[in-house]
Amino acid sequence: MSNRSQFVPSWLVPEAAGDLPLTVSRLSLLALAAAFAVGYGAGFAVPLEVQAGVYLLGMVAMNLPHGGYEHFENLRRRAASFQGKYIVAYLVGIAAFGALFFVAPVAGLGLAVTVAVAKGGFGGVQSMDALYGTDHLRTRPQRWLAAVVRGGAVMVVPMLFWTDVFYAFSSVMISIFDPSAVSALGGDIATRRLVLGGGYGALVVAHLGLGYRRAAGTGSFLADAAETLLLIAYFALVPVVIAVGLYFPLWYSARQVARSSAVDDTAVTQADATGVLDALDADDPARATLASWAVLIVGSVATFGLATVLWLLSPQPLGGGGILVGLVAFWSIFVSIIALPHVVVGGWLDRTRGIWYVP
Repeated sequence: MSNRSQFVPSWLVPEAAGDLPLTVSRLSLLALAAAFAVGYGAGFAVPLEVQAGVYLLGMVAMNLPHGGYEHFENLRRRAASFQGKYIVAYLVGIAAFGALFFVAPVAGLGLAVTVAVAKGGFGGVQSMDALYGTDHLRTRPQRWLAAVVRGGAVMVVPMLFWTDVFYAFSSVMISIFDPSAVSALGGDIATRRLVLGGGYGALVVAHLGLGYRRAAGTGSFLADAAETLLLIAYFALVPVVIAVGLYFPLWYSARQVARSSAVDDTAVTQADATGVLDALDADDPARATLASWAVLIVGSVATFGLATVLWLLSPQPLGGGGILVGLVAFWSIFVSIIALPHVVVGGWLDRTRGIWYVP
């Protein structure tokens, strides 16, 4: 390890491939959590409108391109027939999930929360596989436990520490489709919070306890434990709107970039390189540049085209929450709709080589 990192904990500065984005992700969340902890002591508070602006910056400007990048990396060395089936399955998933919101918005919101947990959790475990190993995760149930704990930090911890704001935004999201359905969020929130907190706490203890018992001395458990606790502290200390808005570009996407850097491209056989996106691997730089530009344009038009359709079909696109708050609610719904097939089709169903592929 270089001299520049001698005063930094080793788990913060790995030496494997992809170490820079991995280090950036860790330091970013650590700095934000520490800054807000200090700010609370000084009586500092961030207005909700400012939080909404930060969310939109993080989720739209910073993170949206990465979702397309994951699919592009997954598809560009695939057979054309696979690419076509993949896109069709993805669009079917979007249509089905979008329809659910119009028919049963509360169930749709519940599924959206589940998707966020799955994306953060399983994407995180796959990053661990590529970056510093998962030899302390010996069985599939233990890997699922790790994914639930890591992904649960993204949604469950804000529910516990930012309950009022979380439920307020949930109400706006449901109101986009059916304001009368908001009543379903009522009930004994204090008891619900107690049960949720106790259940999640038990899962955290189980994950860390099993990992400790099965650690092989390679450092993977220590890195996993430190990151898990960092995620919990981050979502407990940073206001939920800012926390979610910056988590995906600064943590999830950065770690997927690190994972991609660590994955050896030679593990992908050239026999699969028969798809229409393989122009990007061509020897002709002009052709490769044109193909890259075309994929970017088509992806952007398709994404915002889908957002426009959802906006036009929604009875109340802003959910009665005002411009910034309403846009956060609308974009959260839209991102969850396109994220479900992102996880299910791109991650789970594609067992050979999905968006979180590790050879």
